[in-house]
Amino acid sequence: MTPLPTVDFGRRQLIVRRGSALALRAPWRSVWTLTALGVVAAVLAVVALGIGQYPISPGQVVAVVLGRDRSFAGVLVLQWRLPRIMVALLIGAALGISGAIFQALTRNPLGSPDVIGFDFGAYAGALTAIAVLGGGHLEIAVSAVVGGLLTAVVVYLLSYRNGLAGFRLIIVGIAVSAVLSSVCQWIVLKIKLHQAITASIWQQGSLSGMDWAQVVPVVGGLLVALAVLSVVGPQLPILQMGDDAAGALGVRPERVRLAYFVVGVLLIAVAAAAAGPISFVALAAPQLARRLTGAAGVGLTSAAVMGAFLLLASDLIALTIFAPTELPVGAVTVTLGGLYLVYLLVAQARRR
Repeated sequence: MTPLPTVDFGRRQLIVRRGSALALRAPWRSVWTLTALGVVAAVLAVVALGIGQYPISPGQVVAVVLGRDRSFAGVLVLQWRLPRIMVALLIGAALGISGAIFQALTRNPLGSPDVIGFDFGAYAGALTAIAVLGGGHLEIAVSAVVGGLLTAVVVYLLSYRNGLAGFRLIIVGIAVSAVLSSVCQWIVLKIKLHQAITASIWQQGSLSGMDWAQVVPVVGGLLVALAVLSVVGPQLPILQMGDDAAGALGVRPERVRLAYFVVGVLLIAVAAAAAGPISFVALAAPQLARRLTGAAGVGLTSAAVMGAFLLLASDLIALTIFAPTELPVGAVTVTLGGLYLVYLLVAQARRR
């Protein structure tokens, strides 16, 4: 019998088989890139765990994490500082996945949920909770999720015309976010001073004061999103080929697109509910990951790893750049993301 010819994928691949079935195929460049990002993120996490009014050496941090040090440093690391690191990694991964989903759906590197305006929806929901319900943490978190979801529904319905066009989604999202921005400013002017201060602090996006109770909802939101993604399957690259090609390959574009849309909104809403609207991580993470891995399109796994790395690095900068004064991490991501957005716009203009 003549053996079947092998497929040449153009670059060296990591292939994992489970019996005779193919379990995993990934380019080695992507594997090494993501491994390097994970190692650097682990180093940054160790450094961040040692920073504070009571400094701890990296060696002592490692000893605490491994259970070899049960001194007061263990309380500082495991109870006070580790939840912040975990939230940074989880929210960064959620923002990266959400950004990759919307950039793939719109087939535009500017198709990020913070550009489309879903974070303004979360902010409007949080402001409503602060003004009406008194501004407890649970009320703000739930209202932020509801606000983000309602904004997504409005943007989706206004953008849908015999299908969901990416450019139309971006334009409608920008218009809706402009309206919500005005509404938010009006609410801030009308509420009491202490409520306005609470709203201003939440709007900046901060990881300060995180504890293990705030880690649980973020983990729950991520698990729900991953469960939906596992049901939908890896069909996002097929959608990027266009509806005609996707339909020819047996994919129902509108149904799959709506499922990814809901997951992307859920992730951005969960992130905003936990730490406030943190901008530009969702915009930059998928594109930076795509460039480093050399992939043809955005990938969810690489975007998640890059998002976690970016937010952790930004939080470390927020902790140290003006120490002992701590900046909100949102201020750092806006600064870095603004520079990246300028670069992205200039790069697109040069291609034209």
